[in-house]
Amino acid sequence: MDLGLDGAVAVVTGASRGIGLAVAEALVAEGAHVVAGAREPGPGLDALVRAGKAHALAVDLGTPEGPGRLVELALGELGRVDVLVNNVGAVTPRPDGFLLVTDEEWTRSLTLNLLSAVRATRAVLPSMVTAGRGSVVTIASINATLPDPGVIDYSAAKAALVSFTKSVSKEFGPRGVRANAINPGPVATDLWLGAGGVAETIAATSGANPAAVADEAAAHAVTGRFTRPAEIANLAVFLASDRVAANITGTTVTVDGGYTTELH
Repeated sequence: MDLGLDGAVAVVTGASRGIGLAVAEALVAEGAHVVAGAREPGPGLDALVRAGKAHALAVDLGTPEGPGRLVELALGELGRVDVLVNNVGAVTPRPDGFLLVTDEEWTRSLTLNLLSAVRATRAVLPSMVTAGRGSVVTIASINATLPDPGVIDYSAAKAALVSFTKSVSKEFGPRGVRANAINPGPVATDLWLGAGGVAETIAATSGANPAAVADEAAAHAVTGRFTRPAEIANLAVFLASDRVAANITGTTVTVDGGYTTELH
């Protein structure tokens, strides 16, 4: 299916690996030109740049000016932004409980998981409103609706992110800009499976094997597996498309293999 994204300009945050890199690659496959930001772009993103399909900016998206710098690069080099994918984020398990989560840790989590998206969205909206069109796709988490004391600050940030997305959709929908969110369950990325990731961190505190922790998490999904990054990326690209998703806005789509059993 032609999604009508050939020639589109897309900004992707946190695009060096995992879901962000998969989103960048999926957008490029549809003919879009990607402007990607990450602390360290990495080999996958570098390959897209060498192929002339992307611009990459080494930037700390957790700083007040970081998201704006990325959007400025897109506007300066390519003249517009048609799509924004807010992907950057991080989670730190809190096995010792809420009372030991410091203000500094709360601030760090809220900044990266919420404010980075707020700042990037604020930076792209004026040009989208002027154009009368645009799509903002935000990667949240099932923890937005499945609060977990083990990731209490992350859950709160992602819940706020979904609420923020809905509010943006209501204000800017009449001006041609769509805003949607995706709530992934566990995804096979370094955030879960890499060194220092969720599985390894939980294993270190419980005495379990990281592989066993990951297997237990996967078993909660009725499909019995983690979601693949490309599966989230394909949905993000679908939502970005004005051709096939033109009347989809203010929606949050859960992709978790049936992990979440509650009705929402």
